[in-house]
Amino acid sequence: MRPGARIAIVSPASPFPREEFDRGLSELRRLGYEPVYEEDVFAREGTYLSGAADVRAAAFSRAWSDPSIAALMAVRGGYGSVQMLPLLDGDAIRRTPKLFIGYSDNTSILTWLTCRCGMTALHGPMIDGRLAKGADGYDEASFVGLLRNGTGLSLSPDGLETIRGGEAAGPLFGGTLTQLTASLGTPYAFDPPPGCLLFLEDVNERPYRLDRMLTQLRLAGILARARALVFGEMRGCDEASGQPRAVDVIRAFAKDVAGPVITGFPSGHTNGPCWTLPLGVRVRVVTAPRASVVVEESPVE
Repeated sequence: MRPGARIAIVSPASPFPREEFDRGLSELRRLGYEPVYEEDVFAREGTYLSGAADVRAAAFSRAWSDPSIAALMAVRGGYGSVQMLPLLDGDAIRRTPKLFIGYSDNTSILTWLTCRCGMTALHGPMIDGRLAKGADGYDEASFVGLLRNGTGLSLSPDGLETIRGGEAAGPLFGGTLTQLTASLGTPYAFDPPPGCLLFLEDVNERPYRLDRMLTQLRLAGILARARALVFGEMRGCDEASGQPRAVDVIRAFAKDVAGPVITGFPSGHTNGPCWTLPLGVRVRVVTAPRASVVVEESPVE
């Protein structure tokens, strides 16, 4: 992912404003990358889908199989990426490994690629609402650092809170809780390996809903596989009255892992710039002297 690398812009989920698209591509060019896209990226199906599922899946597959493309980046989330999964060829994906970058609804693709296909991926900024805003929308250092290698990168944004202290290392998996739990019971179920570290985030989900989803991960045996938990900002997840809060739910589930538990990592649905996390590679979570996620394996090698 050196400067000049080509990044295919795809729209696996919902449609988007053209002006946001153009601003985001300008930001990618400023970073030294060459964004490319097909006209199908502007397709629409009804009010909430960016084209029919077969159109989106075909565009994704063409970009993935193109040897001149180094990575694919989602325009936005919303809804629809899970519809593509039955239409994608896992064997073809494995033959031409490359990065996929996105979050939110695109968790469906992130977890399929990392858990089922053995790929690496980046839980990081998309075009609409993130790169389109420039420095206000995303953290450039973590994004570019992980695109160029990332090994040894210490990710320690302000605002992290340690729920349980300690240190643990393992491959990182996860994404948006709503998508992770919705996948269970399907052929594309979230299925991280034992000894993993989990990153879990969501937006505008009341505490009892967070409890319900975390309980589902617990009953599915997934929390027991984790050596550490890293939670996102959980934006808008506190009750309007102030009690209970998302962090109260997180504390209740911290006992499910023996290792560290931290919250407030600003990747995905954040109030400020969206930081980037590598998925499918080994990281180390430490809580002293400062809570951090240290990247021990490059997502691009």
